[in-house]
Amino acid sequence: MAQKPSIPKGTRDFSPVEMAGRNYIFDTVKSVFKKYGFLPLETPSMENLSTLLGKYGEEGDKLLFKVLNSGDAFSGVDYDGYKVGEENGKRFYNSNALSLKVCEKGLRYDLTVPFARYVVQHQNELTFPFKRYQLQPVWRADRPQKGRYREFYQCDVDVIGSRSLLNELELVQIVDEVFSMFDIRVCVKINNRKILSGLAEISGHPDKLIDITVAIDKIDKIGLDAVKDELRERGLDDAAISVIEPVLTLSGTSAQKISTMRGILAASEVGLKGVDELEELFGLIETSGVRQEVEIDLSLARGLNYYTGAIFEVKAKDFAIGSICGGGRYDDLTGIFGLPNMSGVGISFGADRIYDVLLGLDKFPKEAVSGTRVLFTNMGAAELRYLIPIAKELRLAGLPVEIYPDNVKLKKQFDYADKKGIKYLAIVGENEVNKGVVTLKDLTTGEQVEVTPAEIAEKIK
Repeated sequence: MAQKPSIPKGTRDFSPVEMAGRNYIFDTVKSVFKKYGFLPLETPSMENLSTLLGKYGEEGDKLLFKVLNSGDAFSGVDYDGYKVGEENGKRFYNSNALSLKVCEKGLRYDLTVPFARYVVQHQNELTFPFKRYQLQPVWRADRPQKGRYREFYQCDVDVIGSRSLLNELELVQIVDEVFSMFDIRVCVKINNRKILSGLAEISGHPDKLIDITVAIDKIDKIGLDAVKDELRERGLDDAAISVIEPVLTLSGTSAQKISTMRGILAASEVGLKGVDELEELFGLIETSGVRQEVEIDLSLARGLNYYTGAIFEVKAKDFAIGSICGGGRYDDLTGIFGLPNMSGVGISFGADRIYDVLLGLDKFPKEAVSGTRVLFTNMGAAELRYLIPIAKELRLAGLPVEIYPDNVKLKKQFDYADKKGIKYLAIVGENEVNKGVVTLKDLTTGEQVEVTPAEIAEKIK
C-alpha cells in the first residue's frame, strides 16, 4: 500500500487563493517600507550554527533547528568530553558544544541576527545609517498550535547605525500605516528594556535581568500569579517580587505611568534613562498624528536577550490571537560579531498571523485575492484566431485573462469558470466572429451583453 503523503507538523501548503492573500500582505508592507527609504535584502535559509547559538537566550537555543553535517555526523564523537554532570545515573551534556560538533549549520530562527551578521561582513560596502527590509521564512522547533507554526514568514524592517529615537518613531508610523491599509485596529504596546534593568537593580537582583524578562514575557499567556511563581523558581525572593509586581499592573495615562516610574526608579540611573527615552518617544508619537492606539505597557519584556532599549509589540483589537508584530532596539548585536557600537532598531510583521486576522475579520479586498477576471471560450480554430489578439490587448491593459485550452462542450467551460470563481465569461462563437463582437456574460449576476473588443476592458473595470 502506498504511503499516505503528509507534511511536517507546524508547516503548511498554500493554495493559489491563500498565496494571493499572502502576496497582498507582502506587497502592502513592502510598499510602506519603501516610503521610508528601506531597501530589500535576503540572507541564506541556513546560517553557521555558531552565528545563531547564544543570541536568543536559553529558551531560543532550544528552538533552533540544527542541520546535521553530511555523512555520519556522529562518527568518532567523544561524548564524555561534553559531559557536564551526572545525577541518579543520568548524564548531562553541554548540548550547545555537542551540537557544534555534529551540526555546523542551523535554520535561521529570525531575520535580525542574520542581518547583524550581514552588516558586519559588508560594513565597508554600506552607507550608515543602513535601512533594510527583509521578507523571508524562519524556523522554530516550537510546539505547533493555533497561530504558532514551525515555519513562518517574517517581514522585518530595521535601521542600524543610529541611536536617534526618530527611528523608533518611524517604526510606529510604519505599523500605523500598514494596519490602517489593512483596515485592522491594533494596539501598539511599548516599553523599554532599560526600565526592566532598573527594576532588576532596585529589586536587589541586577544579575537576574534575563530571568526577570523571560518570566514576565509570559504574563499574557500564564497570568500574574504564575509569573510570580516562576520568578521565585528563578531565585527572586518575595521582597524583590513585591518591587516588580506593582509595575506590571500599573495603570493610567502614559504621562501618569512615566511620572510613577520616575519615582519607583529614582535610585537607578539606567532605569531613569529608560524612562527618559520612553517620554521622548511618546512626545514624538504625539506630534506625528499616529491613528492607531499606542500605549505604555510596563509588563512587556520581549524574551530575546539582545534587546537593550525600546521594545514593541502589536496586538489586534478585534481578533483573538497573539502578537502580530514585535521588535525593539539592540545596541550590542553586531558587537558579538566584532563590530561594537553599532546600535540598531527594528520591528517584525508576522505575515502568517496577519493573514489569520485578515481572514478572520473578512478584510481581504476581493480584487486582491481574485485570480482570472475573464475566461474566453474555445469554440474552434477560427474563433481562436479571432479572440487571441483580443485576449492579448486585455492582458496589456492589466486584466488577468484565460483562454480555455480545449474545444469542448460549453457547459464544461462554464463549470470551469464557476469553480475558479471567474467573474466574466467571454463567449466567442461563429456568430460573434462574423459580427466582430464578444458576448460577455457576468457569471455573478447572469447579465449578458454583446460588446466590441475595444469595450471589454471598460465594461469589466
